[in-house]
Amino acid sequence: MTAPASAPDRTRPDRSSYRAWRTATTRWSDDDVYGHLNNARYFDLIDTAVNAHLHEATGTDIRRLSAIGVVAEVSCRYFAEMGYPRPIDLGLAVERLGTSSVVYRIGLFQGDPEGEGALASAEGRFVHVYVDDTDPARPPTPIPDLVRAAVAPLVV
Repeated sequence: MTAPASAPDRTRPDRSSYRAWRTATTRWSDDDVYGHLNNARYFDLIDTAVNAHLHEATGTDIRRLSAIGVVAEVSCRYFAEMGYPRPIDLGLAVERLGTSSVVYRIGLFQGDPEGEGALASAEGRFVHVYVDDTDPARPPTPIPDLVRAAVAPLVV
């Protein structure tokens, strides 16, 4: 006998749930035939929010470190439609900072922060596991100190 499926978490985070921010420009081509942001674009935005923060906060090209973050998991919960031509605010927070992994939450907000844009239109979950890029087997390795210093202020 299987356990009943639990109901999905439909709680919409607000802007206070995030620690770092950036804004993304939407493009005509981001919308799908139904007139809203294509689901694949959400994952582009989630990935960009994390990696742009790492690049800016560390001041280095994170792809050149001996330990690199590989994506172990990514997901998105959708709450409200978004689309062109309005910009999207991306909020970033760290849910868990481990020895070799980081779990991020990324809130996607569109609209007036005092009105419709006060609550997230979507929230992504993004897991980086750090691996030794100098070893062909890429075993897990501790998060580089430079990266840890960049993400520690984001822990909620």
